[in-house]
Amino acid sequence: MTEILYDEIPSLDLADFTGGDAIKKAAFVEKLGQAYQNIGFVAIKNHGLSKELQEQLYATIKKFFALADSQKAAYEKPEIGFQRGYTGKGKEHAKGRNTGDLKEFYHVGQELADIPDSDPIKKEYPANVWPTEIPEFEGIALETYRTLENAGKNMLRAIALHLGLAEDFFESKVNHGNSILRQIHYFPIENPDEVPSDAVRAAEHGDINLITLLMGASADGLQVLRKDGKWIPITALPDQLVVNVGDMLERLTNKKLKSTIHRVVNPPREMMHTSRYSIPFFMHPRSDMDLTCLDSCIDEQNPKQFPDVTAGEFLEERLRELGLRK
Repeated sequence: MTEILYDEIPSLDLADFTGGDAIKKAAFVEKLGQAYQNIGFVAIKNHGLSKELQEQLYATIKKFFALADSQKAAYEKPEIGFQRGYTGKGKEHAKGRNTGDLKEFYHVGQELADIPDSDPIKKEYPANVWPTEIPEFEGIALETYRTLENAGKNMLRAIALHLGLAEDFFESKVNHGNSILRQIHYFPIENPDEVPSDAVRAAEHGDINLITLLMGASADGLQVLRKDGKWIPITALPDQLVVNVGDMLERLTNKKLKSTIHRVVNPPREMMHTSRYSIPFFMHPRSDMDLTCLDSCIDEQNPKQFPDVTAGEFLEERLRELGLRK
C-alpha cells in the first residue's frame, strides 16, 4: 500500500459501511485500511451518537468536576487501579515519564446488570461508581457507553475485512469487553509557574486498547505524530468522532495497523487558566483475548515483532507503567 503523509486525518462516513450498499462498503474498508496503515486516525460521521446526548454528558461532567476536590475524592478507587470512578489531578503519567499529566478524569465501565450471570467475565469487573450529587450522570453515561460500544463494533467489522478476516472476527472478543468511557477535565492552571516545567495536559503516548473513539473535545490541543516526525493537529467536525488504532490492535497486526503517538499540548500561557474537557471511549476486548500477531501479518519483510500475550496481561503491564497500578 502506498505510503501517504496526511496533513489532516481522513474523514469517512460510517453509513457507507452499514448502509447495505456493497460498493460503498468496500470503498469504506479500503479507505479505512489505508488511513490506519499510514496515520492510525480517521474522523467518522453517522456513528449513532446524537448531539443532544453529547451535550448532556458534557453538562454532567462539568457539574462533577466543579465539585470540591474533597467531594470528588470520595469516588476514587485506587484499590482497583482507578478503573472505575474518579482519578485525581496529576495521578496518571505517560509511559516512560514521572511527571503527572495536568488532568483529572472519571471512568465508567461495563454495567454489571448488562452482563448475564452465565458469563464468567462478570466476576472480573468492579461495579460502576456513581456520584450521588449528580443523579442524572448514570443514565446519560451508560447510554453514551452503549452507543459508542456499538459504533466501535462496526469499526472493528470493517477492520476485520481489511485484514482479510471474517467480518465477525472481533465479535466474541469484544462481547462484554473491558471498555472504558473516560471523562477528562484538563483543569485550569491559575499560575503556570507553580507546575513542573515539563508538565503537559497529556504527554505523548499510544492508547492501550484495540481502538479509541473520541467525541469532540471542548478546545484545541490534540496532536498526532506523523511518520516524518511532524506533529499535526487533530480536528473533527462537531458531528464526527475521531477513531484511532490502539496498541493492542497494533500488536495483533504486527504493526500493519499503526497505533500512532499523540498528545494534548498546553494552551498558550494566557489561556492556561481555562478548562478543557474531552471524552474518549477506550474499546478493550475481554481479558482472555489472544494478542499473538496474526500469521497473515508476518512475513520475511515484516517478521514477528511482539511476544505472545493476552489482553488482560498487557493491560496490567501498562497500568503499572502509567502509575495506576502498584
